[in-house]
Amino acid sequence: MILRERTEQWEGQYLSPHAVCSASSKGRQFSEPECLVRTAFQRDRDRILHSKAFRRLKGKTQVFIAPEGDHYRTRLTHTLEVSQISRTVARALRLNEDLTEAIALGHDLGHTPFGHAGEAALERLMGQFHHNEQSLRVVEHLERHKQDYAGLNLTAEVREGILGHTGSHVPQHLEGQVVRLCDRVAYLNHDIEDAVRGGVLEEALIPKGITEVLGRSRSQRIDTMVKDIIAHSTDRDAIGMSPAVGEATNELRAFLFRHVYIGSEAKIEEQKVYHIIRMFFEYYLAKPDELERRLGQSLAPGEVKRGVVDYIAGMTDGYAISEFQTLFLPKGWSRR
Repeated sequence: MILRERTEQWEGQYLSPHAVCSASSKGRQFSEPECLVRTAFQRDRDRILHSKAFRRLKGKTQVFIAPEGDHYRTRLTHTLEVSQISRTVARALRLNEDLTEAIALGHDLGHTPFGHAGEAALERLMGQFHHNEQSLRVVEHLERHKQDYAGLNLTAEVREGILGHTGSHVPQHLEGQVVRLCDRVAYLNHDIEDAVRGGVLEEALIPKGITEVLGRSRSQRIDTMVKDIIAHSTDRDAIGMSPAVGEATNELRAFLFRHVYIGSEAKIEEQKVYHIIRMFFEYYLAKPDELERRLGQSLAPGEVKRGVVDYIAGMTDGYAISEFQTLFLPKGWSRR
């Protein structure tokens, strides 16, 4: 028996009846030979991990735009924390850890430069833009696994989980629901830590009613949330929290919106983001030839606007700032 089949057999014997087994995946859009060693979901994880979009996450904002300190989270470190927390929950619930990890690693591939401010700018310019839909577009169209078709050709389950990590579409499988909830567990807690480090928030200001339920420190809160998810979701067909912990988590999120996400010192520079994104948008829309040169591909007339959005969304903070300086700021003159 080859190694992949042995792993698939183990999943069938030991995973929860609510888990998605690799052998029962709905499959890929384009058929391809199975790997002798890795399951379908393990291959998806590896394809995401080796993609250019994944590497660019290290240069994209989580909360603080282009932070100068070495210890602030970026979109990449956020993704890794989501993966770690999600895998812990999946393992405890005997769900498919490989599927969970693949979804977690891919969930934010479509995030824009400058975090949610960049997303809001593109939505305003495009009419509709959501980073979860862009993440799906990245793995289905923009990245390439082989030259004869676009996309990474991921399994249907991973693609559904990526799309459903936020927004109105909730994944049908529990692995996707785990990532959806653990994404919130991760960002609420690490955003508090970063806001405290940046002098934007005092942890002592978190209301007593929240700390009494969740704990006072980041590790205590994550421990409470994770254990509660496991206890409340074991042998059930949906992933969730108990009413008490769920309510405290929602209150914590509302607290962060009031004190960090909207109107805080951390968000002052975001006022400039729309203007930067708008200038890029108008510039490349007016110069499709230059856009095609940068993308390395031809665009039909009806694809130019979409190509502009894809190009901007793929930028890192640093690249966007450098590109803005190159395109829109005058260069000092020197006689040669």
